[in-house]
Amino acid sequence: MKSVIREILGTLILAVAIFLIIHATFPSSIVDGSSMEPGLENGDRLLISKVAYFWGEPKRGDIIVFSPPENLNLEKDLIKRIIGMPGEVVEIKDGIVYIHQSDGTVMELDESEYIVSPAAISYTSNIIPPDSYFVLGDNRNVSNDSRNGWLAERDDIVGKAWFTTWPGSNWGAVPNHSFP
Repeated sequence: MKSVIREILGTLILAVAIFLIIHATFPSSIVDGSSMEPGLENGDRLLISKVAYFWGEPKRGDIIVFSPPENLNLEKDLIKRIIGMPGEVVEIKDGIVYIHQSDGTVMELDESEYIVSPAAISYTSNIIPPDSYFVLGDNRNVSNDSRNGWLAERDDIVGKAWFTTWPGSNWGAVPNHSFP
């Protein structure tokens, strides 16, 4: 009888330990609002990979979860797509995003896979400082993002959006996008 109780307790302790490790490594977040539609919808529950950036830096096209800048007075984390990297300038003209890189080259982003309605208003950023990222929502015309004068700071990034777990109809990998 004691060996059965020991086995049950051992199994429960192991299950709790595994749950805590997974939760610490892959916490969840809920999409709040329509700024990332159509890829992520209001109410989608996501698993966030906190370890994604232990071995590498954020990349253009990654969907990240980050703590909002203090001047926004928001309590919930934000979910946006990285568009501009440190040292670059982001320009939006006629709904097309151009990246002015530090070496003088200009890259046009092909966002046709995830943008339904391109930005209606032109915009040009300042040079993005080190350890900062220019982020945009995929639903460009309703998103509160870096066009409003703030950036996602490297230290504020919680992790990379990795997997949609709820609702079941949206279950699957988060639509991150890589650019050449």
